[in-house]
Amino acid sequence: MRTDLLTDPVDGLDEALDAVDAFDQALVAGLLRPQPAQAAGLAALADAVAGTPLASLVAEAADKAAAGAAGEDHLVALAAARTALMGAAHDALTARVADVTGRPRAERSTPDPGATDADATAADGPGANVLAAARAWLCDLARAGWQGIDHELVAGAAPVVSAMLPDTRLRRQATLLDGFAAELAASCPGATLERVPVRRWADLWTRALLLTLPGAARTPALSTVTGRLLPLGVDVQEHATAVQAQVHAVLEPSDGTAPRLVRAAVSAPKPDTVVGAGLWQLLRPRMSLLGAAGEGRAMELDAMPVTAEGDLVWDDERARAGEPADALATARVILAAATDPVTAPLDRHPARIAVPVLVEGYTAECGDDGTPVFTVAGHRLAVDTDRVPAAGPLTPETVAASGACLGLLRWDAGEFVLQPLAVETTVRKKTVAVHAGAWAGGTTDKLGVRAEKAAADSVTVLRERAGKLLRA
Repeated sequence: MRTDLLTDPVDGLDEALDAVDAFDQALVAGLLRPQPAQAAGLAALADAVAGTPLASLVAEAADKAAAGAAGEDHLVALAAARTALMGAAHDALTARVADVTGRPRAERSTPDPGATDADATAADGPGANVLAAARAWLCDLARAGWQGIDHELVAGAAPVVSAMLPDTRLRRQATLLDGFAAELAASCPGATLERVPVRRWADLWTRALLLTLPGAARTPALSTVTGRLLPLGVDVQEHATAVQAQVHAVLEPSDGTAPRLVRAAVSAPKPDTVVGAGLWQLLRPRMSLLGAAGEGRAMELDAMPVTAEGDLVWDDERARAGEPADALATARVILAAATDPVTAPLDRHPARIAVPVLVEGYTAECGDDGTPVFTVAGHRLAVDTDRVPAAGPLTPETVAASGACLGLLRWDAGEFVLQPLAVETTVRKKTVAVHAGAWAGGTTDKLGVRAEKAAADSVTVLRERAGKLLRA
């Protein structure tokens, strides 16, 4: 791994992100009555895409927004420009990551121009009206700005989310809107906020707005894969209203082609009282792969659907448990030759970068903020232990005492960081592996058992209360 490249400047990155930041600041006070500083931010966004096909559309949208006369189409154009800049930043960073790892990258297949898009056609059906309602609410948010939000405005998302949830085609947008609205509601009124999460809320607003457009959330084209799946680790992403576990793995196709990196994710809605090890109780019944990852086993896949981006559309009927497979051994033997997947167009964002890497031969120390820092071949690599789930045995202390780390290389706050998935450390003169997702399939660990029992009691109480409400 070329760790020296992780600290080298990336051409054009700062300029792209500066334009994004200027636009994001314009959203803080809202676009209903923009001030000169906001107009300058809008102009900076337009200037940044001046040499692209979006140029004239975004220039007009920026002028209209600066005058306080932005319509829905203008706000969509501004969101598209911001997404394009974030996509360019993502591409530059992933190119740097490819240089660091030296791994090959899959080529994106060209879609059949004669193919019809079923989802785009479906968008003209029953879902079109509710998507338009979601778009209108998001435009109202942009006009009010984060400092102008109040409970009445934020509550406008509730009927939209309720109308989306019964339609499985709109579940993705519904979950995003629901989580975004929950964050905004917890921060109302915006006028009293001491600190605004400017980048995060602009990210959520932009993505939510573009996903309301016809065809934007189309179902990706699928192929199938057969072969041996070797789990590397489990990444848990938790929100007050939802949780997702994503298993990163190497697939060895049975046809003898090169191994490839793939992912399989499972999500579930959750109440904010279910945390820690209780999360596994929501996720475990939905995907057998979590059990295999927790136990350190491979899985044999038979015609498992997969997208061009390497996301397995998991079906328990197409998988069976295989032989024991140590994640660190997999990383040492196969990871360097595995092909990295491509990224879907709307997913091109620096925050979405999560590339499995194996780091060895480092020295670990604590940084100024108390988090571990690895020094690899004379170069420092920050370690993000905040992303390590509480629902597992891996702790910052274990990471700091490790000699090998399998993790996800990410980009955060202007630098590359490593999120540990598993480490190798020494306990009583014996080398042992500690995995963040070790409790995914269940555990006999005393702390894990105690945490699971407490979570099970909470889930039982919530189910009983829900049952009483339904019977009332």
